[in-house]
Amino acid sequence: DQIRPDKKGHIMAQEMKVVPQADKVKTGVEDAKLLAEGLAKAVADTYRLVFKTHAYHWNVEGPMFFSIHHLTEEQYEEMFAAADLLAERMRALGQLAPMSLTEIMKLSVIEDLKKTPSAQEMVEDLARDHATVARRFHDLIELAEEHRDPVTADLATARSAFHEQAAWMLRATAAK
Repeated sequence: DQIRPDKKGHIMAQEMKVVPQADKVKTGVEDAKLLAEGLAKAVADTYRLVFKTHAYHWNVEGPMFFSIHHLTEEQYEEMFAAADLLAERMRALGQLAPMSLTEIMKLSVIEDLKKTPSAQEMVEDLARDHATVARRFHDLIELAEEHRDPVTADLATARSAFHEQAAWMLRATAAK
């Protein structure tokens, strides 16, 4: 049942295999929909933190400009790539990833500050956010393990480790 092109190299429509509907994807995971909901929160937190980190990167000023500018660039680039991995894990579980900024805002625990922060406040705010996101990944690890999903547990463990390290680096930068 391999798909083979005709003599001109075209694949005929009747030979195309249909991908099963998302709700029929079988992964061996005990509750893919519940795990995807946890992953959706992770995608949302990651995207919100990418934006906040990037905005601080653009707007930081003061004596620590270069070090904060450089550190935030490394962090938002890493998180942007991670959001893709998280969303693709959702798709592997047969579920859709968040598709609107409204949904991202609703699912995320990351919040904006009320006023434009100083460089010190930016770093402290990001450190708190990374610690919060790391804890949310801990919850996802537990959920994944409960539902026999080692792939999501491993992904969440790696993400938590990143956020814990990012929080530490930011706290060290903010130390007075």
